[in-house]
Formats: sequence, structure tokens, C-alpha cells
Amino acid sequence: MGLIGDVVIGILAGWVTGMLRRGRGYGLVGNLVVGAVGASVGGFLVGIVGFEPESLLTGVVTAVGGAFGLLYLVERVWQRAWQGTVD
Repeated sequence: MGLIGDVVIGILAGWVTGMLRRGRGYGLVGNLVVGAVGASVGGFLVGIVGFEPESLLTGVVTAVGGAFGLLYLVERVWQRAWQGTVD
């Protein structure tokens, strides 16, 4: 899709992920940034498996999965580093 398409999908993925997490996360801007990074991570991981998102829908699903996973990992690292516990 290109760099601009990937960024737009990543921003959309961050917004969707923030909505799915029901208010949890890092605010609008933080979720959008994590969504963009998560989209890159998700695209990389599915590329390793041999799957290439070819449509907008598969790109968004991949990006949301990557963003959701990245937010989960960031939250766990944050809890461990600053609070000393993980739920």
C-alpha cells in the first residue's frame, strides 16, 4: 500500500484498539502512535508467516492485532518496571 497507506491504517488501528480496550491505554495520541508502531510489528510478523495483507480489511485486521498485542506488552512492561507487579 505504501508508507502513507500504512500510516493511515496504523492510526485507524490505534483508534480501534483504544475503543476495544474501553478507555485503557495511553490517550488518543498515545494510542495512535502505538497503533502505527503496532501495525508495523503486525505486518512484519504476518510477513514472516508468509501472509501478505492485500486489501484494506486484511491490513486493518493485521494492524489492530499488532497494535493490541503491542499495547498489551507495553502495559505489562510498564507494570513490572514501575509497580513491581503483573496481574
